[in-house]
Amino acid sequence: MMEATNKENTLLLTITDKNDLYAAYMPFVINGGLFITTNLPYEMGQEVSISLTLMDELEPLAISGKVIWTTPPRSESYRPSGIGIQFNKNDNITARDKIETYLVGTFTSDRSTFTM
Repeated sequence: MMEATNKENTLLLTITDKNDLYAAYMPFVINGGLFITTNLPYEMGQEVSISLTLMDELEPLAISGKVIWTTPPRSESYRPSGIGIQFNKNDNITARDKIETYLVGTFTSDRSTFTM
């Protein structure tokens, strides 16, 4: 399950399923990134803060980044509406490493994701 809400300019994101994490993670983005399903309007380049809770972790990860991808509501593709966030360079290494640890062995999969 993947759920995102916006609170005080911070996206609160909870991902409790490895398949959802696989679909949302963007390993092809420099520094890593996540696609977050949302109908809220965001602009390309907009800075965002994310509080990410993964699986059964007790403490959320604080992530900062910028919008590098948008899929608008009712787009012609079958993909969900939302935004792709590129993690900022230095302060999100822990988040990227933790996500990639959960996804070990899945990067060679040919399953589709929210972005590819």
